Amino acid sequence: MTESKILCGDAAEVLKSLPQGSANMCVTSPPYFGLRNYGEANQIGTEETPEEYIGRLTKVFDEVYRVLIDDGTLWLNIGDTYANKHCGLAKQKDLIGIPWMLAFALRECGWYLRSDIIWHKINALPEAVKDRPAKCYEHIFLLAKSPRYYFDYKALEQPIKPVTEARYTRGRSGKTKYSVSPLGQKIDMNTQAITDEKRKMRRCKDVWEVSTNSYRMDEHFAMFPERLIEPCILAGSREGGVVLDPFFGSGTTGAAAKRLGRSYIGIDINPRYLEKAEERISNVIPENPHESEADLEGKTTAGGGTI
Repeated sequence: MTESKILCGDAAEVLKSLPQGSANMCVTSPPYFGLRNYGEANQIGTEETPEEYIGRLTKVFDEVYRVLIDDGTLWLNIGDTYANKHCGLAKQKDLIGIPWMLAFALRECGWYLRSDIIWHKINALPEAVKDRPAKCYEHIFLLAKSPRYYFDYKALEQPIKPVTEARYTRGRSGKTKYSVSPLGQKIDMNTQAITDEKRKMRRCKDVWEVSTNSYRMDEHFAMFPERLIEPCILAGSREGGVVLDPFFGSGTTGAAAKRLGRSYIGIDINPRYLEKAEERISNVIPENPHESEADLEGKTTAGGGTI
């Protein structure tokens, strides 16, 4: 398994030092436009206009594109911002549309935009607004370098609810929409057991209900939870693979990658965050701590493959 790295500096510049094909996937959450000041010169997110912000991010993700292997994917968590008098827009209070501005810009740069996953924050903090609904979600865009890319769909499957399983059972007569066989054909009882087993799991959908982070780090105000990026890592990489995060922050990506048997490359402009992230990750115990490096290299994930 490749050795993990934590690198300090501007993401676009540090990425230029990495060889092509250094990572299997990237999962990241860049600083949001106009929301936080992390106290670092040249930090992303403090640009005067949305266009400048998008331009800087596309330069970072151009380098991510180069660093990923050919069947690699990018899982990008990004939130929106409302216009104010400082962001160069004519109308204050407009919802800018930052996530889709970035997604479309990346598509123009050659990325394949494959999915818009909604992160529903089931414990979202209330907002003191009286002229619009309170926000409770963010976007996670799945982008790929090519039309065929690694994606382990089985890693995202979820058990069906008991009520759904009972409904399927009632539908086995072949006369309802839950029938195994096409309408008007007999059910093949020889394959019924296989079908029953498959029906106990369902494909993951594109709305993920995940609580906001319970982990806290001094000075860092916006950390995404491990439960949010765990499915991204499982679906986007094999065990022993390398997970890239050019906005490493509190080290959530590194912690999740290590726990799941992956290496990581983390980059951040703030050395204080990286020091604390390294300490955090050092306390993480891999789920398969006794598995050898040779075992990891030879293992394939069930259901995974280039699609």
